[in-house]
Amino acid sequence: MIGQNVASYAVRVDQARGRLHPESEAPTRSPWQRDRDRIVHSTGFRTLQYKTQVFINHEGDFFRTRLTHSLEVAQIARSIARQLRLDEDLTEALALAHDLGHTPFGHAGEDALKLSMKGWGDFDHNTQSIRLVTFLERRYNDFDGLNLTWETLEGLAKHNGPVVDPSLYLRDYDSRHHLDLGSYASAEAQVAALSDDIAYHGHDLDDGLRAGLLQFEDIKDLPIVGEELVRARLGATRGEVFDRDGRIRHETVRQVINRLVTDLLRQTRANIEALAPKSADDIRHAVAPVVAFSPDMAAANAAIRAFLYERLYRHWRVKRMTRKARLVTGEIFAVLAEDPTLLPDGWRERALVEGGEPHRVVADYIAGMTDLFAMEEHRRLTELSALG
Repeated sequence: MIGQNVASYAVRVDQARGRLHPESEAPTRSPWQRDRDRIVHSTGFRTLQYKTQVFINHEGDFFRTRLTHSLEVAQIARSIARQLRLDEDLTEALALAHDLGHTPFGHAGEDALKLSMKGWGDFDHNTQSIRLVTFLERRYNDFDGLNLTWETLEGLAKHNGPVVDPSLYLRDYDSRHHLDLGSYASAEAQVAALSDDIAYHGHDLDDGLRAGLLQFEDIKDLPIVGEELVRARLGATRGEVFDRDGRIRHETVRQVINRLVTDLLRQTRANIEALAPKSADDIRHAVAPVVAFSPDMAAANAAIRAFLYERLYRHWRVKRMTRKARLVTGEIFAVLAEDPTLLPDGWRERALVEGGEPHRVVADYIAGMTDLFAMEEHRRLTELSALG
Protein backbone atom coordinates (compact mmCIF):
# COMPACT_ATOMS: atom_id res chain seq x y z
CA MET A 1 0.00 0.00 0.00
CA ILE A 2 1.28 3.46 -0.88
CA GLY A 3 2.22 5.43 2.23
CA GLN A 4 1.05 8.92 3.19
CA ASN A 5 2.52 11.81 5.10
CA VAL A 6 -0.75 13.56 5.96
CA ALA A 7 -2.48 15.01 8.99
CA SER A 8 -4.67 12.89 11.26
CA TYR A 9 -7.79 14.66 9.89
CA ALA A 10 -6.93 13.92 6.25
CA VAL A 11 -8.42 11.04 4.28
CA ARG A 12 -6.04 8.11 4.73
CA VAL A 13 -5.20 5.19 2.47
CA ASP A 14 -5.32 2.70 5.35
CA GLN A 15 -8.93 3.76 6.07
CA ALA A 16 -10.16 3.82 2.44
CA ARG A 17 -13.66 2.39 1.98
CA GLY A 18 -13.02 0.78 -1.39
CA ARG A 19 -14.97 0.71 -4.64
CA LEU A 20 -18.46 -0.52 -5.51
CA HIS A 21 -16.88 -3.22 -7.67
CA PRO A 22 -13.86 -4.62 -5.77
CA GLU A 23 -10.52 -4.43 -7.56
CA SER A 24 -6.96 -5.35 -6.61
CA GLU A 25 -4.95 -2.34 -5.44
CA ALA A 26 -2.31 -0.95 -7.79
CA PRO A 27 1.24 -1.58 -6.49
CA THR A 28 2.60 1.81 -7.60
CA ARG A 29 -0.37 4.16 -7.13
CA SER A 30 -2.66 5.08 -4.26
CA PRO A 31 -6.42 4.59 -4.82
CA TRP A 32 -6.80 8.34 -5.46
CA GLN A 33 -3.90 8.54 -7.88
CA ARG A 34 -5.71 5.79 -9.76
CA ASP A 35 -9.01 7.72 -9.61
CA ARG A 36 -7.28 10.84 -10.91
CA ASP A 37 -5.76 8.90 -13.80
CA ARG A 38 -9.12 7.36 -14.73
CA ILE A 39 -10.72 10.80 -14.71
CA VAL A 40 -8.01 12.32 -16.92
CA HIS A 41 -8.30 9.47 -19.44
CA SER A 42 -12.11 9.56 -19.55
CA THR A 43 -14.12 10.73 -22.54
CA GLY A 44 -16.00 13.21 -20.35
CA PHE A 45 -12.77 14.91 -19.31
CA ARG A 46 -11.52 15.27 -22.87
CA THR A 47 -14.74 16.95 -24.02
CA LEU A 48 -14.21 19.70 -21.41
CA GLN A 49 -11.65 21.16 -23.82
CA TYR A 50 -14.50 22.34 -26.06
CA LYS A 51 -17.09 23.24 -23.43
CA THR A 52 -17.01 26.87 -22.43
CA GLN A 53 -17.56 28.86 -19.26
CA VAL A 54 -18.93 32.31 -20.09
CA PHE A 55 -17.94 32.72 -23.74
CA ILE A 56 -18.99 30.30 -26.47
CA ASN A 57 -16.15 28.27 -27.98
CA HIS A 58 -15.95 30.05 -31.34
CA GLU A 59 -15.70 33.52 -29.77
CA GLY A 60 -11.97 33.18 -29.16
CA ASP A 61 -9.28 30.59 -28.46
CA PHE A 62 -7.89 32.46 -25.45
CA PHE A 63 -11.00 32.35 -23.24
CA ARG A 64 -11.28 29.69 -20.54
CA THR A 65 -12.91 26.38 -21.29
CA ARG A 66 -14.16 23.84 -18.76
CA LEU A 67 -10.87 22.01 -19.21
CA THR A 68 -8.59 24.98 -18.54
CA HIS A 69 -10.83 25.94 -15.62
CA SER A 70 -10.56 22.42 -14.16
CA LEU A 71 -6.76 22.52 -14.48
CA GLU A 72 -6.65 25.89 -12.70
CA VAL A 73 -8.91 24.57 -9.92
CA ALA A 74 -6.67 21.50 -9.55
CA GLN A 75 -3.53 23.64 -9.30
CA ILE A 76 -5.04 25.86 -6.60
CA ALA A 77 -6.57 22.92 -4.72
CA ARG A 78 -3.40 20.88 -4.69
CA SER A 79 -1.37 23.82 -3.37
CA ILE A 80 -3.88 24.36 -0.54
CA ALA A 81 -4.02 20.63 0.26
CA ARG A 82 -0.23 20.53 0.61
CA GLN A 83 -0.26 23.41 3.09
CA LEU A 84 -3.00 21.75 5.15
CA ARG A 85 -1.35 18.30 4.95
CA LEU A 86 -4.33 16.75 3.20
CA ASP A 87 -4.20 14.03 0.57
CA GLU A 88 -3.13 15.94 -2.54
CA ASP A 89 -4.12 13.21 -5.00
CA LEU A 90 -7.71 12.93 -3.75
CA THR A 91 -8.00 16.72 -3.75
CA GLU A 92 -6.69 16.87 -7.31
CA ALA A 93 -9.00 14.09 -8.51
CA LEU A 94 -12.03 15.94 -7.11
CA ALA A 95 -10.93 19.23 -8.66
CA LEU A 96 -10.47 17.63 -12.08
CA ALA A 97 -13.82 15.80 -11.93
CA HIS A 98 -16.06 18.53 -10.53
CA ASP A 99 -17.21 19.84 -13.94
CA LEU A 100 -17.60 16.54 -15.80
CA GLY A 101 -21.40 16.82 -15.79
CA HIS A 102 -21.58 20.27 -17.35
CA THR A 103 -23.44 20.71 -20.61
CA PRO A 104 -22.27 22.58 -23.71
CA PHE A 105 -22.68 26.39 -23.54
CA GLY A 106 -22.08 26.60 -19.79
CA HIS A 107 -25.04 27.44 -17.57
CA ALA A 108 -27.17 28.36 -20.59
CA GLY A 109 -27.13 24.73 -21.75
CA GLU A 110 -27.88 23.48 -18.24
CA ASP A 111 -30.81 25.87 -17.89
CA ALA A 112 -32.26 24.61 -21.18
CA LEU A 113 -31.89 20.95 -20.19
CA LYS A 114 -33.34 21.61 -16.75
CA LEU A 115 -36.40 23.19 -18.37
CA SER A 116 -36.70 20.38 -20.93
CA MET A 117 -36.43 17.67 -18.26
CA LYS A 118 -39.18 19.04 -15.99
CA GLY A 119 -41.53 16.15 -15.44
CA TRP A 120 -38.88 13.65 -16.56
CA GLY A 121 -36.62 13.57 -13.53
CA ASP A 122 -35.03 17.03 -13.81
CA PHE A 123 -31.39 17.77 -14.67
CA ASP A 124 -28.47 19.23 -12.74
CA HIS A 125 -24.77 19.11 -13.51
CA ASN A 126 -23.77 17.77 -10.08
CA THR A 127 -25.88 14.63 -10.51
CA GLN A 128 -24.71 14.39 -14.11
CA SER A 129 -21.09 14.25 -12.92
CA ILE A 130 -21.97 11.30 -10.66
CA ARG A 131 -23.97 9.70 -13.48
CA LEU A 132 -21.03 10.03 -15.85
CA VAL A 133 -18.45 8.40 -13.57
CA THR A 134 -20.78 5.66 -12.28
CA PHE A 135 -22.71 4.76 -15.43
CA LEU A 136 -22.16 6.62 -18.70
CA GLU A 137 -18.44 6.05 -19.19
CA ARG A 138 -18.02 2.69 -20.91
CA ARG A 139 -14.32 1.74 -20.77
CA TYR A 140 -14.08 -1.45 -18.73
CA ASN A 141 -15.25 -5.01 -19.28
CA ASP A 142 -16.35 -5.60 -15.69
CA PHE A 143 -18.46 -2.52 -14.92
CA ASP A 144 -20.06 0.64 -16.25
CA GLY A 145 -18.55 3.97 -15.23
CA LEU A 146 -15.06 4.45 -13.81
CA ASN A 147 -15.57 2.54 -10.53
CA LEU A 148 -14.06 5.36 -8.51
CA THR A 149 -13.40 5.05 -4.79
CA TRP A 150 -15.98 5.82 -2.13
CA GLU A 151 -13.98 8.88 -1.06
CA THR A 152 -13.94 10.41 -4.55
CA LEU A 153 -17.64 9.75 -5.14
CA GLU A 154 -18.50 11.15 -1.70
CA GLY A 155 -16.58 14.31 -2.52
CA LEU A 156 -18.32 14.73 -5.87
CA ALA A 157 -21.76 14.18 -4.35
CA LYS A 158 -21.27 16.44 -1.30
CA HIS A 159 -18.77 19.10 -2.38
CA ASN A 160 -21.41 21.77 -1.73
CA GLY A 161 -22.29 20.32 1.67
CA PRO A 162 -24.79 17.71 2.93
CA VAL A 163 -27.30 16.63 0.28
CA VAL A 164 -30.75 17.31 1.75
CA ASP A 165 -32.83 16.43 -1.29
CA PRO A 166 -30.85 14.04 -3.51
CA SER A 167 -31.88 13.47 -7.10
CA LEU A 168 -33.52 10.19 -8.08
CA TYR A 169 -30.30 8.89 -9.62
CA LEU A 170 -28.20 9.83 -6.60
CA ARG A 171 -30.71 8.18 -4.27
CA ASP A 172 -30.59 5.02 -6.37
CA TYR A 173 -26.79 4.95 -6.42
CA ASP A 174 -26.62 5.69 -2.69
CA SER A 175 -28.83 2.67 -2.00
CA ARG A 176 -26.11 0.49 -3.56
CA HIS A 177 -23.02 2.36 -2.38
CA HIS A 178 -23.92 4.38 0.70
CA LEU A 179 -22.22 7.81 0.53
CA ASP A 180 -23.43 9.25 3.87
CA LEU A 181 -25.20 12.07 2.04
CA GLY A 182 -26.36 13.77 5.23
CA SER A 183 -22.88 14.71 6.45
CA TYR A 184 -20.23 17.10 5.15
CA ALA A 185 -17.59 15.80 2.77
CA SER A 186 -13.90 15.39 3.60
CA ALA A 187 -11.58 18.36 3.97
CA GLU A 188 -10.13 17.41 0.57
CA ALA A 189 -13.54 17.85 -1.07
CA GLN A 190 -14.13 21.12 0.78
CA VAL A 191 -10.80 22.44 -0.53
CA ALA A 192 -11.70 21.46 -4.09
CA ALA A 193 -15.06 23.24 -3.80
CA LEU A 194 -13.61 26.55 -2.57
CA SER A 195 -10.75 26.32 -5.06
CA ASP A 196 -13.48 26.29 -7.71
CA ASP A 197 -14.79 29.61 -6.36
CA ILE A 198 -11.30 31.11 -6.27
CA ALA A 199 -10.54 30.06 -9.84
CA TYR A 200 -13.93 31.29 -11.09
CA HIS A 201 -13.47 34.77 -9.68
CA GLY A 202 -9.95 35.05 -11.00
CA HIS A 203 -10.50 33.86 -14.53
CA ASP A 204 -13.91 35.46 -15.07
CA LEU A 205 -12.41 38.84 -14.15
CA ASP A 206 -9.50 38.09 -16.48
CA ASP A 207 -11.69 36.95 -19.40
CA GLY A 208 -14.16 39.82 -18.89
CA LEU A 209 -11.37 42.41 -19.00
CA ARG A 210 -9.67 40.72 -21.95
CA ALA A 211 -12.94 40.63 -23.91
CA GLY A 212 -13.59 44.31 -23.22
CA LEU A 213 -16.85 43.60 -21.40
CA LEU A 214 -15.27 44.97 -18.22
CA GLN A 215 -12.91 47.91 -17.80
CA PHE A 216 -10.47 48.70 -15.00
CA GLU A 217 -12.76 51.57 -14.01
CA ASP A 218 -15.58 49.05 -13.45
CA ILE A 219 -13.64 47.00 -10.91
CA LYS A 220 -11.77 49.72 -9.01
CA ASP A 221 -14.28 49.81 -6.14
CA LEU A 222 -14.63 46.03 -5.71
CA PRO A 223 -13.31 44.73 -2.38
CA ILE A 224 -9.93 43.01 -2.69
CA VAL A 225 -9.94 43.48 -6.47
CA GLY A 226 -9.78 47.29 -6.31
CA GLU A 227 -6.93 47.18 -3.79
CA GLU A 228 -4.88 44.85 -5.96
CA LEU A 229 -5.63 46.91 -9.07
CA VAL A 230 -4.10 49.97 -7.37
CA ARG A 231 -0.96 48.00 -6.47
CA ALA A 232 -0.68 46.56 -9.97
CA ARG A 233 -0.96 50.01 -11.54
CA LEU A 234 1.72 51.41 -9.22
CA GLY A 235 4.04 48.58 -10.14
CA ALA A 236 3.49 49.19 -13.84
CA THR A 237 4.62 52.85 -13.60
CA ARG A 238 8.18 51.96 -12.62
CA GLY A 239 9.41 52.07 -16.21
CA GLU A 240 8.41 51.35 -19.78
CA VAL A 241 6.31 48.19 -19.75
CA PHE A 242 5.30 46.30 -22.86
CA ASP A 243 1.53 45.63 -22.96
CA ARG A 244 0.96 47.62 -19.78
CA ASP A 245 -2.78 46.91 -19.48
CA GLY A 246 -2.24 43.19 -19.98
CA ARG A 247 0.38 43.10 -17.26
CA ILE A 248 -1.86 45.08 -14.91
CA ARG A 249 -4.72 42.67 -15.58
CA HIS A 250 -2.61 39.58 -14.93
CA GLU A 251 -0.97 41.07 -11.83
CA THR A 252 -4.34 42.07 -10.39
CA VAL A 253 -5.87 38.63 -10.94
CA ARG A 254 -2.76 36.87 -9.62
CA GLN A 255 -2.80 38.87 -6.41
CA VAL A 256 -6.57 38.46 -5.93
CA ILE A 257 -6.12 34.69 -6.10
CA ASN A 258 -3.21 34.92 -3.66
CA ARG A 259 -5.30 36.96 -1.20
CA LEU A 260 -8.15 34.46 -1.36
CA VAL A 261 -5.87 31.45 -0.88
CA THR A 262 -3.96 33.09 1.99
CA ASP A 263 -7.18 33.97 3.81
CA LEU A 264 -8.62 30.49 3.31
CA LEU A 265 -5.49 28.87 4.75
CA ARG A 266 -5.47 31.18 7.77
CA GLN A 267 -9.17 30.68 8.57
CA THR A 268 -9.09 26.93 7.94
CA ARG A 269 -6.10 26.45 10.24
CA ALA A 270 -7.97 28.36 12.95
CA ASN A 271 -11.05 26.19 12.40
CA ILE A 272 -8.99 23.01 12.60
CA GLU A 273 -7.31 24.17 15.80
CA ALA A 274 -10.71 24.91 17.37
CA LEU A 275 -12.24 21.60 16.28
CA ALA A 276 -9.13 19.50 17.03
CA PRO A 277 -10.21 16.71 14.67
CA LYS A 278 -8.56 13.32 15.11
CA SER A 279 -9.85 11.78 11.89
CA ALA A 280 -11.46 12.54 8.55
CA ASP A 281 -14.79 11.55 10.06
CA ASP A 282 -14.45 14.34 12.63
CA ILE A 283 -14.31 16.75 9.67
CA ARG A 284 -17.33 15.10 8.06
CA HIS A 285 -19.44 15.31 11.22
CA ALA A 286 -18.55 18.87 12.23
CA VAL A 287 -21.45 21.31 12.55
CA ALA A 288 -20.09 23.50 9.73
CA PRO A 289 -17.53 23.27 6.94
CA VAL A 290 -13.99 23.35 8.31
CA VAL A 291 -12.43 24.71 5.13
CA ALA A 292 -13.67 28.29 4.87
CA PHE A 293 -12.89 31.95 4.26
CA SER A 294 -12.90 34.47 7.08
CA PRO A 295 -16.19 36.38 7.49
CA ASP A 296 -14.66 39.50 5.89
CA MET A 297 -13.32 37.56 2.90
CA ALA A 298 -16.60 35.67 2.53
CA ALA A 299 -18.39 39.04 2.32
CA ALA A 300 -15.85 40.27 -0.25
CA ASN A 301 -16.37 37.09 -2.24
CA ALA A 302 -20.13 37.62 -2.23
CA ALA A 303 -19.63 41.17 -3.52
CA ILE A 304 -17.35 39.95 -6.33
CA ARG A 305 -19.87 37.25 -7.25
CA ALA A 306 -22.74 39.74 -7.34
CA PHE A 307 -20.69 42.13 -9.48
CA LEU A 308 -19.78 39.41 -12.00
CA TYR A 309 -23.38 38.27 -12.20
CA GLU A 310 -24.68 41.75 -12.90
CA ARG A 311 -21.88 43.19 -15.04
CA LEU A 312 -20.46 40.17 -16.88
CA TYR A 313 -22.93 37.28 -17.01
CA ARG A 314 -25.80 39.70 -17.75
CA HIS A 315 -23.84 41.84 -20.19
CA TRP A 316 -25.89 42.28 -23.36
CA ARG A 317 -23.30 40.49 -25.50
CA VAL A 318 -23.23 37.51 -23.16
CA LYS A 319 -27.03 37.50 -22.89
CA ARG A 320 -27.39 37.38 -26.68
CA MET A 321 -25.17 34.31 -26.89
CA THR A 322 -26.83 32.78 -23.84
CA ARG A 323 -30.26 33.12 -25.43
CA LYS A 324 -29.07 31.47 -28.64
CA ALA A 325 -27.41 28.67 -26.67
CA ARG A 326 -30.64 27.97 -24.76
CA LEU A 327 -32.59 27.86 -28.03
CA VAL A 328 -30.13 25.48 -29.67
CA THR A 329 -30.05 23.13 -26.67
CA GLY A 330 -33.82 23.19 -26.17
CA GLU A 331 -34.56 22.58 -29.86
CA ILE A 332 -32.17 19.62 -30.06
CA PHE A 333 -33.89 18.12 -27.02
CA ALA A 334 -37.38 18.72 -28.41
CA VAL A 335 -36.59 17.07 -31.75
CA LEU A 336 -34.87 14.01 -30.30
CA ALA A 337 -37.31 13.50 -27.41
CA GLU A 338 -40.22 13.59 -29.88
CA ASP A 339 -38.52 11.03 -32.13
CA PRO A 340 -35.69 9.06 -30.43
CA THR A 341 -35.16 7.07 -33.65
CA LEU A 342 -33.18 10.12 -34.83
CA LEU A 343 -30.51 9.46 -32.20
CA PRO A 344 -27.22 7.99 -33.47
CA ASP A 345 -26.22 4.35 -33.00
CA GLY A 346 -25.87 3.24 -29.40
CA TRP A 347 -27.92 6.10 -28.04
CA ARG A 348 -30.90 5.11 -30.17
CA GLU A 349 -30.86 1.54 -28.84
CA ARG A 350 -30.67 2.76 -25.25
CA ALA A 351 -33.61 5.13 -25.75
CA LEU A 352 -35.83 2.52 -27.38
CA VAL A 353 -35.29 -0.49 -25.10
CA GLU A 354 -38.39 -1.68 -23.32
CA GLY A 355 -38.77 0.18 -20.05
CA GLY A 356 -36.10 2.70 -21.09
CA GLU A 357 -36.04 6.40 -20.34
CA PRO A 358 -35.85 8.14 -23.74
CA HIS A 359 -35.93 11.67 -22.26
CA ARG A 360 -33.05 10.85 -19.89
CA VAL A 361 -31.08 9.27 -22.72
CA VAL A 362 -31.56 12.40 -24.83
CA ALA A 363 -30.40 14.56 -21.89
CA ASP A 364 -27.33 12.34 -21.44
CA TYR A 365 -26.56 12.63 -25.15
CA ILE A 366 -26.84 16.42 -25.18
CA ALA A 367 -24.95 16.89 -21.90
CA GLY A 368 -21.95 15.11 -23.39
CA MET A 369 -21.76 17.40 -26.43
CA THR A 370 -19.16 20.09 -26.96
CA ASP A 371 -20.27 23.58 -28.01
CA LEU A 372 -19.28 22.99 -31.63
CA PHE A 373 -20.89 19.54 -31.83
CA ALA A 374 -24.14 20.92 -30.39
CA MET A 375 -24.22 23.67 -33.01
CA GLU A 376 -23.53 21.16 -35.79
CA GLU A 377 -26.11 18.69 -34.47
CA HIS A 378 -28.71 21.45 -34.30
CA ARG A 379 -27.95 22.33 -37.93
CA ARG A 380 -28.19 18.68 -39.01
CA LEU A 381 -31.55 18.25 -37.26
CA THR A 382 -33.20 21.52 -38.31
CA GLU A 383 -31.77 22.66 -41.67
CA LEU A 384 -32.93 20.98 -44.87
CA SER A 385 -29.62 21.65 -46.61
CA ALA A 386 -27.57 19.89 -43.90
CA LEU A 387 -26.43 16.30 -44.31
CA GLY A 388 -27.69 13.98 -41.60
